[in-house]
Amino acid sequence: MRTRLLPLLIVLMAGVLLALGFPLAGSLAAREQQRVVVDRIDDTARFAALAQFVSAGPTGSAGPEGGERLDTLRSELKRYHELYGIRAGVFYRERDAPPMAEAPGGWRLPDTGESSQAFDEALAGRRSHDPPQVWPWQRGRLTVASPVVRDGDVVAVVVTDSPTGQMRSRILHGWLVIGAGEAAAMLLAVGAAVRLTGWVLRPVRVLDGATHDIATGQMQSRVAAASGPPELRRLARSFNEMADNVEQVLEQQRAFVADASHQLRNPLSALLLRIELLALELPDGHEEIASVRAEGKRLASVLDDLLDLALAEHSAADLRLTDIAELATDRVDAWLLVAEREEVGLAYTGPAAITGWADPVALSSALDAVVDNALKFTPEGAHVEVSARTEGDSVAIVVSDGGPGLTEEELARIGDRFWRSSRHQNISGSGLGLSITRALLAAGGGTIHYAPNEPRGLCVTITVPRTGPGENVKTVRA
Repeated sequence: MRTRLLPLLIVLMAGVLLALGFPLAGSLAAREQQRVVVDRIDDTARFAALAQFVSAGPTGSAGPEGGERLDTLRSELKRYHELYGIRAGVFYRERDAPPMAEAPGGWRLPDTGESSQAFDEALAGRRSHDPPQVWPWQRGRLTVASPVVRDGDVVAVVVTDSPTGQMRSRILHGWLVIGAGEAAAMLLAVGAAVRLTGWVLRPVRVLDGATHDIATGQMQSRVAAASGPPELRRLARSFNEMADNVEQVLEQQRAFVADASHQLRNPLSALLLRIELLALELPDGHEEIASVRAEGKRLASVLDDLLDLALAEHSAADLRLTDIAELATDRVDAWLLVAEREEVGLAYTGPAAITGWADPVALSSALDAVVDNALKFTPEGAHVEVSARTEGDSVAIVVSDGGPGLTEEELARIGDRFWRSSRHQNISGSGLGLSITRALLAAGGGTIHYAPNEPRGLCVTITVPRTGPGENVKTVRA
């Protein structure tokens, strides 16, 4: 979720910063150009004041006083050009007439372009006030014109044509400062977004971990509702209340099964004793009494399995670093007498030593149930093979038999409580053995999987993790 929420926040903040940065950059460029325009307007106004009293016309010569003023104007324009590199001139109304004064010498106004437009505006009595914006990537020039007014008439126009290199450099420098500020703000925003998403999603991660723990059987897992938004803290408290209620209901369920199984054993034992006493008064080989005796023993077996299932679901696993291969070999040796009696081959194949994390007692009980089930359904002359191998981060114990196997529908139901295949109803059992096995394995982080065996039979795979919760471990020999 963080990988989806964090980019969204970053994109939104980047959009806000860009929405603020572009107008700010445009405003800075306009401000710099406006400052230059105002400065040029002041310069043209000063030159217009000098040219206002020059009496020479386009074709005449100035008097002594006018000639002195004209020389002063030309000298000012020349010094202005030499000092600032700005072309400046005073032009009569007639475009084709020689200018009153210009610097550098020989400079003339173009017939078209911004200079011509500024000249026409000044002839109309207006100063240049809004020339087009010059951007840093443009190599244009900035033209400003002011009218020279005498006796209420525009007699000439002062025009300045300025290079824009320095102005564009200042604009670019300002943009770099804005960009650096935007980058710094973006970094701060990203840091704030990371902290914000961490603060918001930390309770979600804890809640997800607790949910996974409960789903895998760790019912004591809870969420500490101490951080995050109020809504998530309230959700964490509600989750803890729900987990408490679920654990209480499951505990009551286990206690009921255990108590019922335990309490039914005494009357059932008494009933079986009375059946045996009754059998003594009946003739030998009585079919009904034999059937009643068999059903009574089956009921006793079911009660024992129910009690074992309740204990398996209730008890916590004692995980230890265990030699899985040696444990499997030991259980195979323990079942050899039964296999010989059933005339079924039974052997262990695989490495001599493989370590994994498991509860040795629970794993032994689970393996006993699987091997017992394999021997029950394997016909005479067939073979049951037990092997062990490593599979990535887990250790697998595989029990393959040569029995009739199961269909796809039956494989989907195997391990359900009290479920037995309709084809195997004549074989003794309560239908709880594999359920007990699954509960024993789940308490220690193990799993059990069923698949068809080739060419026939059932293949049962028990897996336990190779890594455990701690480093200081004790190796247990089964």
